[in-house]
Amino acid sequence: MTIGALPYVLALVLMLIGLYVIVAKKNIIKIILGIAILEYAVNLFLLLLGYRNGGAAPIRSPEQTDNVVFAAGAVDPVPQALVLTSIVIGVGCLALMVALAIRLHEKFGTFDMTRIRELKG
Repeated sequence: MTIGALPYVLALVLMLIGLYVIVAKKNIIKIILGIAILEYAVNLFLLLLGYRNGGAAPIRSPEQTDNVVFAAGAVDPVPQALVLTSIVIGVGCLALMVALAIRLHEKFGTFDMTRIRELKG
């Protein structure tokens, strides 16, 4: 494995950790943390896709006339915009999940999913 592939592998490992926590854990708080970890891993992966070694900001100055040279040296701004949007949506979803977890704890008195399924209410 080359050193250039290492960030992608680490992002994949982070995704797998988040997915494991979502699937294997029974505590609602741990599941919420797993969803957050998975979201951050996807954001990291999107940023890695748009990264260019030695790339410049995608701001074109008036004296640049060659579009090919500009495009070859600029970083792709689309993944950055997607990640910014994803962060805002993720914070809203995280707040909703925490609010629902608090309401579930108020009603059932536990964060354990197996105990909540057993209770009738």
